[in-house]
Amino acid sequence: MSLLEISHMHKSFGGLSAVLNFNFHLKERELVGLIGPNGAGKTTVFNLITGVYKPDEGEIIFEGQNITGLPPYVICKKGIARTFQNIRLFNDLTVLDNVRIALHKNVDYHLITALLRLPGYFKGEETIHEQAINYLKIFDLDAKKDEIAASLPYGEQRRLEIARAMATNPKLLILDEPAAGMNPQETLELMEMIRTIRDQFNLTILLIEHDMSLVMGVCERIYVLDYGQVIADGTPKDIRNNKRVIEAYLGEEVE
Repeated sequence: MSLLEISHMHKSFGGLSAVLNFNFHLKERELVGLIGPNGAGKTTVFNLITGVYKPDEGEIIFEGQNITGLPPYVICKKGIARTFQNIRLFNDLTVLDNVRIALHKNVDYHLITALLRLPGYFKGEETIHEQAINYLKIFDLDAKKDEIAASLPYGEQRRLEIARAMATNPKLLILDEPAAGMNPQETLELMEMIRTIRDQFNLTILLIEHDMSLVMGVCERIYVLDYGQVIADGTPKDIRNNKRVIEAYLGEEVE
């Protein structure tokens, strides 16, 4: 059974179809890429999966449950986490607090316990602190736990955003252009990190990326979107040699 199954999904804005008859599936522990030219509808698909948008038609099934149109916080609780094309951190908070916030999704003490500062509150906060440090260690950010998030170099901000997403304990991690703005060395390190967290946490990972070296190097399967429709899917080798994919990127027919 698929972890994620999308059937006949459609989304329009002002009469213009951004996603049209989109069909898609993910199996557990797969690492899959979603690529396509600018404006192909990739981020719209991510926004539909995570509840930012509601589809006009179609169904999104996650772990056998219909999550179509549910609000983002409910979808996050069900085990889907994401990062964004433009980094969205709590810039004025510390590196540690950015991760601690995500971990509060799983606190087991009540509001009154926190307000009265009862023992359960301190025990819960101590557990959250330890877990946050562990996530920062995985992403090599623990030495900067007390720094303000906005002060980090760009590549480290990207890692922090992924660490925060991981702190929600997802089953499916969705990465929107994780290598954007990174230099070649940072991209290589990101590729290794994506493989590591997939294996360490038994994750399923779906990513959008324009850096084809990363996509071809890390993904096991790839879907290609053009004008909101899937025009190809298969292994990196299949996609690399697909004439329809080449035409979509070059904007012209390939002999």
